[in-house]
Amino acid sequence: MTDYLKLTAYFGERQRSGSQFVAEAMLDLFTERCVDTSIMLRGITGFGTHHVLRTDESLSLSEDPPLAVVALDTDAVISNLAGDIAALMQHGLITVERTRLVDQPAAIASDTGSARLTVALGRNRRIRRTPAFAAVCDLFYQHRFAGATALLGVDGTADGQRRRARFFSRNRDVPLAIIAVGSTDQARAALPDLQNTLVRPLVVTERIRVCKRDGVLLDRPPALPATDSRGRPLWQKLMIHSSESARHDGQPVHRAIVGRLRQQRAAMGATVLRGVWGFQGDRSPRGDRFIQWGRQVPVTTIVIDTPENIARSFDLIDDITAQHGLVTCETVPALLALVGGERRGGLEPAVYP
Repeated sequence: MTDYLKLTAYFGERQRSGSQFVAEAMLDLFTERCVDTSIMLRGITGFGTHHVLRTDESLSLSEDPPLAVVALDTDAVISNLAGDIAALMQHGLITVERTRLVDQPAAIASDTGSARLTVALGRNRRIRRTPAFAAVCDLFYQHRFAGATALLGVDGTADGQRRRARFFSRNRDVPLAIIAVGSTDQARAALPDLQNTLVRPLVVTERIRVCKRDGVLLDRPPALPATDSRGRPLWQKLMIHSSESARHDGQPVHRAIVGRLRQQRAAMGATVLRGVWGFQGDRSPRGDRFIQWGRQVPVTTIVIDTPENIARSFDLIDDITAQHGLVTCETVPALLALVGGERRGGLEPAVYP
């Protein structure tokens, strides 16, 4: 068991840092620092602090799609990296969150709470002729997790080595991340099966709260103060897992959420990531067998903001997910919002209940 930090940067793909794109400079830095695990995920729609919508329904996405770049490593590595990542960006959002690398079930607390497991593996790895990501999603489904989504990376590092997707390549070890939501007891039960299925899997866990499942309201995001005891701001994150085929008033659920949040300015931003395989609830895992986009694929919508704005955003999301979707909430200990020369928040983690 090792305590890790997770750094995530959200920004537009065409943002530059000097002569380089920020994304390229970021991955070069991860490679130079031998960051244990990282993955670059290309979004399909979203907006940031300027509330400019980028979507694959228009040319705006091909011009400047949203990116989410995630790096996982020890406290020392991520803490030394965070300031350098912020220096590369002019616009966007950076979060630092606590997570735990687990290698045995005892490392996952056994109680009545919920947990998110994230499994990192190569995108074209196979298990007995089955794509590894499909086999892992099936495993989580058999353990009756609330949901799991496989997210395809386009660049990243594995064991500190650069793994970039190339057109004429099998891309065997380009990173792919599987996010699974279940109870802590389910997570403890699933870990040995994961270790038997995969060779030296990298698995990290985070504590979360499940707010909705299959349209049923289970709990609201916890009410938090604006700052901790030392005056550092507190932040919260909502993740909404749905399917491309799920609809609200004739619109895909994820597009309805982004449109409502942007229209009512309930949040300072949102990012939607499209998966390639996964499930929510009792529906068996499904998606795109040949890594092509289709209506059955899972999508994950991410909203991060102050506790006050998260409460407002959740009211809108609760209405849109009245029939579909898995909604989770968690506390984010550090967030830095960058808007040109202005900085809001910081990268020093807050202490929260």
